Amino acid sequence: MAGRKKEPLVAASEGFLGMSSFISGYFGGGTHKYDAKDLTSQAVHPDQQLDCALDLMRRLPPQKIVKNLSDLIDIVPDLCEELLSSVDQPLKIARDEVVGKEYLLCDYNRDGDSYRSPWSNHYYPEMEEGAMPSERLRKLEIEANNAFEQYKELYYEGGVSSVYLWDLDHGFACVVLIKKSGDGSKKIRGCWDSIHVVEIQEKGSGRNAHYKLTSTVMLWLQTNKSDSGVINLGGSLTRQVEMDCTLSESSPHIANIGRLVEDMENKIRSTLNDIYFSKTQDIVQGLRSVESLSEKKKQEALKTDLAHAIQKRQSKSEN
Repeated sequence: MAGRKKEPLVAASEGFLGMSSFISGYFGGGTHKYDAKDLTSQAVHPDQQLDCALDLMRRLPPQKIVKNLSDLIDIVPDLCEELLSSVDQPLKIARDEVVGKEYLLCDYNRDGDSYRSPWSNHYYPEMEEGAMPSERLRKLEIEANNAFEQYKELYYEGGVSSVYLWDLDHGFACVVLIKKSGDGSKKIRGCWDSIHVVEIQEKGSGRNAHYKLTSTVMLWLQTNKSDSGVINLGGSLTRQVEMDCTLSESSPHIANIGRLVEDMENKIRSTLNDIYFSKTQDIVQGLRSVESLSEKKKQEALKTDLAHAIQKRQSKSEN
């Protein structure tokens, strides 16, 4: 049913996980050590089984998340509903036959086995009584899709974006979806999937609103070059922020949501670039040095001599 709320698969403190984290964390390096029998054992509490399953899914490559999730459900069929509602999967693309434009599929535009297009507001496959947004939200939805289509072109230079809105008991919510895939033309394959869920509560005066944004980014990259071979890097990252914003003609809901999503994506990009890619580069450079061993020993000896000289000078000045 449209509007199902997903729990983040990766906590904000855990961050972006590569295969090295999977090896060290799952097979003994982490604080939680699970065995495969924990998933199927009847003596294990269902909540602990779910924790084991989610802990495993966090450490597996995101480009294979659909297969891994299917295999996991085959092992523990009782957790099927919880896993499907808790694990964010890579976004799938469909085509609106009415307007001829592509749109993204997720739980928030699904009703039964059909998915609603944000462009024509039709369900595919067709259904008679699918869940629809109110007239007010549908108008906002159209404006939001046009706005984020431009955002997608400016930041990603292509890809597919979709925005869906639905009513809540107190306010409304929306999800902003963006997908950009690499075609491998430069011997680099990869995919960026971002899911931004925003809950909006308008204050009594109608001039202010409270926004709660939960953003999940799934990224994987694969390079295949003659000088470096095949390198895989992938993982997911979830962040959350809450903010009160004013409402006016110059700052409507669409503008406020746009600023929140833009700031969050910039922060996530900065985190991925400054920390994780730099960390990978440091590891690679640490595995192989372009300098000779004798030159490196000379540099280490010079550092040691300088450190001793500074210590002697400091001791003399103190005396």
